[in-house]
Amino acid sequence: MTKTIVLIHGAWLNSRSWEHVKARYEARGYTVIAPDWPLDDRSPAALRAAPDPRLARLGQREIVAHYEAIIRALPEKPILIGHSLGGVFVQHLLARGLGAAGVAIDPAPTPGVALGPSAIRSALPVFRDLFSWRKVKVMSRDFFASRFAQTLDRAKVDAAFSRYIVPTPGRVYWNGVVNPMKIDWAGQDRAPLLLIGGGRDLIADASMTRAIFAKQSRAAAPTELKVFEDRSHWTLLDDGWEEVADTALDWAATQAARDTPHLLRAA
Repeated sequence: MTKTIVLIHGAWLNSRSWEHVKARYEARGYTVIAPDWPLDDRSPAALRAAPDPRLARLGQREIVAHYEAIIRALPEKPILIGHSLGGVFVQHLLARGLGAAGVAIDPAPTPGVALGPSAIRSALPVFRDLFSWRKVKVMSRDFFASRFAQTLDRAKVDAAFSRYIVPTPGRVYWNGVVNPMKIDWAGQDRAPLLLIGGGRDLIADASMTRAIFAKQSRAAAPTELKVFEDRSHWTLLDDGWEEVADTALDWAATQAARDTPHLLRAA
């Protein structure tokens, strides 16, 4: 049974967003790795003050390759858990035969799945800027409070924004619409996958998570869906995050234990 977990963050966040989940999983005896995206390996405050201009050229293909290299260097297949765009990356990595089990939490637009109405509205600040595909974008505090973390106590909004939110490349949004990386839903030889959605998610609609589940269910591997009706996109940092984190790991650990070989395939 694998005792390694790789946590994959999404857009607008870096590895700090996993600080509570990482500590909780480590307390259960796991080795937990939470790599940053390339060029995101500084504090959120430092990234907001001076984002690396090369970030503007970073796309989904480069980020997935970055995680693939990290995973292939591990001694065993890890459990992969991703949030938002990280949930999309988990799906791509599983499709490449990486991971003993995977969990995609509030997955962002995934190739072949239409955007939900809330996802479209939330993406407008990026897509209205036709040159955003070559820019580093910055989230406003108002957007954070009203759509990204709308269930967060308003007294905690400023502190949460300052602690966690980072600039993100607009290119990763455009890749969500025009993405050269596809998933062979039925033909992929992947590990088990759990999709977790949030009924109050205004970034990645639960309807979109259900649509991804329908696509992923074509694979031979176990595929399951869990929707927390009262959770927003801020689910892993909002009150009650422990239930979501435990659901993810409990399911993945059970599935990974059924897969006896955990050595990674050669590239």
